[in-house]
Amino acid sequence: MDTRILTNAPYDVEKVRQDFPILTRLVHEKPGRPGKPLVYLDNAASAQKPRAVIDAMANFMAHDYSNVHRGVHYLSQVATNLYEATRVKTATFLNAPSPDTIVFTRSATEAFNLVASSWGGAHLKAGDEIILSVMEHHANIVPWQLLRSRTGIVIKVAPVLDDGTLDLEALARLLESPKVKLVSITHGSNVLGTVTPAAEIARMAHAAGAKVLFDGSQAAVHMPVDVQAIDADFYIMTGHKLYGPTGFGVLYGKAELLESMPPYQGGGDMIQTVTFEETTFREVPHRFEAGTPPIVEGIGFGAAIDYVTALSMGAIHAHEQRLLAYATEKLQAIDGLRIIGTSPTKAAILSFTIEGVHPHDIGTLVDRAGVAVRVGRHCAEPLMDRFGVGATARASFALYNTEAEADALVDAVRAVREFFN
Repeated sequence: MDTRILTNAPYDVEKVRQDFPILTRLVHEKPGRPGKPLVYLDNAASAQKPRAVIDAMANFMAHDYSNVHRGVHYLSQVATNLYEATRVKTATFLNAPSPDTIVFTRSATEAFNLVASSWGGAHLKAGDEIILSVMEHHANIVPWQLLRSRTGIVIKVAPVLDDGTLDLEALARLLESPKVKLVSITHGSNVLGTVTPAAEIARMAHAAGAKVLFDGSQAAVHMPVDVQAIDADFYIMTGHKLYGPTGFGVLYGKAELLESMPPYQGGGDMIQTVTFEETTFREVPHRFEAGTPPIVEGIGFGAAIDYVTALSMGAIHAHEQRLLAYATEKLQAIDGLRIIGTSPTKAAILSFTIEGVHPHDIGTLVDRAGVAVRVGRHCAEPLMDRFGVGATARASFALYNTEAEADALVDAVRAVREFFN
């Protein structure tokens, strides 16, 4: 799939905004002083929730709540059907071949730990190599380091070019080693916005005899994803960035790989039989879902998928790309401002610094104007070191943001620059 795909479908952002109650909120209200309209540009950290998600979770708790699986009473069956419907929706959303290839986790981070512990623990040995990129979120670094400490695997790192594009030539050289067993790499950088060529990376990895895992925590929010078209062996995403609740993540895995993996955790709901001599386990994907699952969160995530699907991921992508181009042009006109990550193929994320101004000061001052951005190292410290910055300010756009909000960001950042001049 061409990740730059756009659409001419109509997109009414003002109507979309009416679906998000929080967007009418004023911030910094004080007695005798009106507040500022919220301009929420911290979507790469976590997105706001539409009324459809809020209502789905509240209605479920008020009218249909029960524990899921195994129950024979009416509410348990209703709750199970609703919860498992989310698995079907997720498979459709990612174009997975079967709902049985969808494993529910409590976060994207847990999904990485599951793959590292279960697949990595079963299939990797001392001296085997895995390849990450310098763009990775800590969630796609630390679990592999923990596995390295237990097994002696070797971690190699693919670099990026100065514009933040993945260095495919360097990746190809790393793949020349016959010891490479896995390429685990972001599909969309949470700092740079860079969208990696997933299908090409998968082709390269498979030609070298390696498996490939993609971190879709950012990419799946901003554009259509087809795990079969890109030939992903594993694909990970999270709920709260896709306008759903926290506490819910997704792991897609090819059926034969999931079948080859031992359980990640033990407990209720993942077992078939238990004696003190032996335990047998349920079929995939349930063997990876120990304990009471995040039921309410699963209902909310299903509603979030329904919501973005109704809008069309293609239309969302096109809207956000227009905002990205608009905001990029405006920010680049500010003296002393440096955008970190200028790949021609990127999601609607802008990380930047201002010469002589600490990013935390940028964030604090623009917040006074009602503009919410993220500042810091963004759980990507190696990437910060690669670009020689201690931290950045990051503005990230979503399906409900507008050009007027991009203008508010630019005006606030320009005021910061002038304040420190």
